[in-house]
Amino acid sequence: MSNIPLKENHAEGGPSKYLALHLRFEVDMVAYSLCEFGGGENEQKELQAYRETHFPLLIERLKNVKPVSPTQRRKLGKCPLTPEEAALVLSGLGFKRGTYIYLAGSHIYGGQSRMHPFTNLYPNLVTKEDLLSPGELEPFRNFSSQLAALDFIACATADVFAMTDSGSQLSSLVSGFRTYYGGGRAPTLRPNKKRLAAILMESRTIEWKSFEERVKKMIEEGQRVRVRGFGRSIYRQPRCPNACASPTYIDNLSKGPSSFQYSFIH
Repeated sequence: MSNIPLKENHAEGGPSKYLALHLRFEVDMVAYSLCEFGGGENEQKELQAYRETHFPLLIERLKNVKPVSPTQRRKLGKCPLTPEEAALVLSGLGFKRGTYIYLAGSHIYGGQSRMHPFTNLYPNLVTKEDLLSPGELEPFRNFSSQLAALDFIACATADVFAMTDSGSQLSSLVSGFRTYYGGGRAPTLRPNKKRLAAILMESRTIEWKSFEERVKKMIEEGQRVRVRGFGRSIYRQPRCPNACASPTYIDNLSKGPSSFQYSFIH
């Protein structure tokens, strides 16, 4: 893991290395998790109202099962990582304040106030909305899958790809692509939420050095390529390279970058 953290400085006019992060902390993810995120009673009411409107089947199912407390759900690794927790993981891995980060995904629940701890630690954060002009984005605005494809391009070609939820389809697609066509030089950082929860619960007593060591060990184990088990994502762990897109896809991108890519490398 020692060679993964990106350099804070880069050559003048040369390519800028960057990390792509798929931060799954949209309102649907947060509400469905049944977890608490420090927003008190107002947050609980807001998320419950969202569940009643958008997840009626979940509400019905909860009536017939024994309730699991938010604290227990967090211990089980069922809660999505907050932006602050994601920043702690990256910092524990040694990523510097000057690291360039591309943020994939939709609107973060809680907006700028929720993102503040992250951007305070990593200010060089951009999204596709920052890199593309309104005119360039306009043809994609009504097509969520095409907007996701833009995120895929940025994540697949990143020097490092990090995710906070390995179950999302975008993260699975990017992980599978990078596994087969990264040539062993395309690290994917996949935190184990159950193990991370145990580490974070010691936040008041754990020393930073111990935190770094445990986070690095967790990520190293998550990078191992394994044979896909029953019920696992066929996108993240396809049986053969042909299940992924052609490697010429990446070749074509590197030969003729669009304005989207030029925003990163110039």
